[in-house]
Amino acid sequence: MRRIFVILLLVLLPCVVGAQEEPTRDWARRGINIADVTVYGKRPMKEIGAQQTRFDTLMLKENIALSMADVLTFNSSIFVKSYGRATLSTVAFRGTSPSHTQVSWNGMKINNPMLGMTDFSMIPSYFIDDASLLHGTSSVNETGGGLGGSVKLATKPAQADGFGLQYVQGVGSFKSFDEFLRLTYGNDHWQVSTRVLYSSSPNDYLYTNRDKKINIYDDDMNIISQYYPTERNRSGAYKDFHLLQEVYYNTGRGDRLGMNAWYINSDRELAMLTVDHGSDTDFENRQREETFRGVLSWDHLRESWKIGAKAGYIHTWVGYDYKRDVGNGIMAHMTRSRSRINTFYGQVEGEYYMGDKWLFTANMSLHQHLVESKDKNIVRQDGDKAIVGYRKGRPELSGSVSAKWRPVERLGISAVIREEMFGRKWAPIIPALFVDGVLSERGNVVAKASVSRNFRFPSLNDLYFLPGGNPDLKEERGWTYDAGVSFAVGSKGIYSLSGSANWFESFIKDWIIWLPTTKGFFSPDNIKDVHAYGVELKVDMDVALAKEWLLGLNGTFSWTPSINEGEPRTLADKSVGKQLPYVPEFSSSVTGRLSWRSWSLLYKWCYYSTRYTMSSNDISLTGKLPPYFMSNIMLEKSFSLERADLSLKGSINNLFNEDYLSVLSRPMPGINYSLFLSITPKWRKQR
Repeated sequence: MRRIFVILLLVLLPCVVGAQEEPTRDWARRGINIADVTVYGKRPMKEIGAQQTRFDTLMLKENIALSMADVLTFNSSIFVKSYGRATLSTVAFRGTSPSHTQVSWNGMKINNPMLGMTDFSMIPSYFIDDASLLHGTSSVNETGGGLGGSVKLATKPAQADGFGLQYVQGVGSFKSFDEFLRLTYGNDHWQVSTRVLYSSSPNDYLYTNRDKKINIYDDDMNIISQYYPTERNRSGAYKDFHLLQEVYYNTGRGDRLGMNAWYINSDRELAMLTVDHGSDTDFENRQREETFRGVLSWDHLRESWKIGAKAGYIHTWVGYDYKRDVGNGIMAHMTRSRSRINTFYGQVEGEYYMGDKWLFTANMSLHQHLVESKDKNIVRQDGDKAIVGYRKGRPELSGSVSAKWRPVERLGISAVIREEMFGRKWAPIIPALFVDGVLSERGNVVAKASVSRNFRFPSLNDLYFLPGGNPDLKEERGWTYDAGVSFAVGSKGIYSLSGSANWFESFIKDWIIWLPTTKGFFSPDNIKDVHAYGVELKVDMDVALAKEWLLGLNGTFSWTPSINEGEPRTLADKSVGKQLPYVPEFSSSVTGRLSWRSWSLLYKWCYYSTRYTMSSNDISLTGKLPPYFMSNIMLEKSFSLERADLSLKGSINNLFNEDYLSVLSRPMPGINYSLFLSITPKWRKQR
């Protein structure tokens, strides 16, 4: 694969070598133009009362090495829990667990039905054109089960005129290589796009192992000093391949057809822990995955109404193998886990505007999951190997209707009723109410408030995993309340400033948690009542410092206590009244971008407070992970040549070489570097 991209690069270079850089671009001579401030009195009716965070294209297309986990880390206040570079990355939204965040791609839910969560490290940001967060109650507009919120991901037509091509080559520390190719074609009716991404690395970075100490002895074998050794990340190599094919057809008469097909092939080693001893040649810990996601869509648009339909399919195969040397040089299988997931998806939706005061919507979706999970390496008492696991199917039906009313220009009211079925069990009615109003047109000050009920059914592993699944689990349920205020001010061509402050409170009953049993394995149970509450702050600013200088700043902050208020299970249970494990109470992020002509300097910073690893918040031994901050910096220079546009980027990650852990005993890399070259040829149009 790498050779193919290198050959392509050599073919394209003659197109640009020798070309002279064009004079300063027109936009630079005119000065940078800051967009008008949005007037909230004309805000979309679909967003009445919603607490939403959108990510712009600059965030998503920063560089090809980024996953959506990286985008969320530095551009939102939610906690991204990472097991290491190019490993499982999940999110804790508003103090909840990863399974409480619903994730959709082009309308189809992509949460793993076995685990209930989504691995954001497997979603390249270059494959996403539109991304947004729906906080708390706002997620009920799209789906149920998002006790913390939901993440909406989508692709869009390329808006190409004729043929287009973009190639990006990335080279980084630890012998990391990233290649991205996009081919596009478009005219008045058709938009076709093909994207390919390949990433690979031995991933053998150095880190200071603070879980081990090396003794220094004197001549009499007395310990005179100790130090933490510097070790190399062992068995953490990865190879990820992604292919995304899109085809859109616009009839020009209000109908659009679309096809999105995304193929993933991943081969990742699972790095050894900081507490592991022995050689990496004594172990093999590997996970392989093949996933296909496909969506067909049809949208029919008229002046006052719209209908649409979608059909989709997901196939996922996951193989996990754990081998170790039994002492004779032969690697023996300890675990051979195989999982197959087939999901069939269908959806219909409609919107109807009654004048400019009413909007009615209806939506119905179905996800049919067929799951087979087994471990082929369990040995029975008679010495034969048995296949242990489960094979289950479950339909998930979700439907909603809503009415949105704007009696006057400054007031909006929205009511949503959602109903869901998992398997043969129906959830009680899920209602939600949203209100917003313009408090002051000067400054576009808008107040919002909402309340909703919500439910989340147990995942298939919660119910049926062997050993340990609990088929008697109850669904998690709760109420969430939101209130906030936002503003937006500015002057065209000079500055724009917007921000929001939101308060939320959630009461969740029958929280599911996996706990050890006397039989030697873990099993889930409904043991907790959780009270999650807090504050979310967000600010965005753009300032034209001079004629050709632009400064952009984005900041987020969240305070998210998430407290177990259930009853103690035993006299030794000290978890009541304590913060949930791996949920930081404070998190924050800041992004600053300084642009001058074709130069751009980007600085990113994030912070997470202490995370406890035990439900008792016991800080003895390894009971907590210390707070840490992270800083990344990137410098970009763009060139506009006669036959191509070029971009050269250099980035430094973990700028101050922070020594940190996101998950206990999972090593993280220190300071590292990347270089990216982007080439976009300019095709000569035929006369």
